[in-house]
Amino acid sequence: MILDQTFTNQEYSKTRLPRGEYENCVFEGCTFENGYLDNQNFMECEFIACNLSNANVAHTIFKEVHFSDCKMIGLKFEDCNDFLMDFTFQNCTLNFSSFYGLALKKQDFKACKLMEVDFTQANLAHANFEYSYLDNAIFSQTNLQNADFTKALNFSIDPEKNQLKNARFTKEGLPGLLKKYQLMVE
Repeated sequence: MILDQTFTNQEYSKTRLPRGEYENCVFEGCTFENGYLDNQNFMECEFIACNLSNANVAHTIFKEVHFSDCKMIGLKFEDCNDFLMDFTFQNCTLNFSSFYGLALKKQDFKACKLMEVDFTQANLAHANFEYSYLDNAIFSQTNLQNADFTKALNFSIDPEKNQLKNARFTKEGLPGLLKKYQLMVE
């Protein structure tokens, strides 16, 4: 087990992060792009300004992990071990990533870029999308009950294909709910 360590500006794209259980560790400015993070355990860790784009995260455990200012393009979070899965994202770029079928109640996506992210069949009840850009994000059979979209931008959600009970929106967000009807909202 690797405890209470800080990894700064390390390159793990070609050389693999040593396999292990990382607890209360900080990764700052590290590059994992196209690398292997599979079969790792991260508990109570923080990733700051890291590039994890297209990294293999198969069977990896993320428990109480905070990502801030990270580039995380194309990650397949549904390949992770979902046991105790718990993470938050702040000011991250998650474009083209997938959360297909995951249970992510109370998930925080604050000020994130979520272009073409797949949330199909995910449970995002009570999720917070504060100041996040959701251009072409896919919501299909997604539980969005009590989710907060009041400050979300550029979303398009079909109310007939998703659970939206008590989800919060602003008047300015109405076009994102009515897009399929091709209505002109002024």
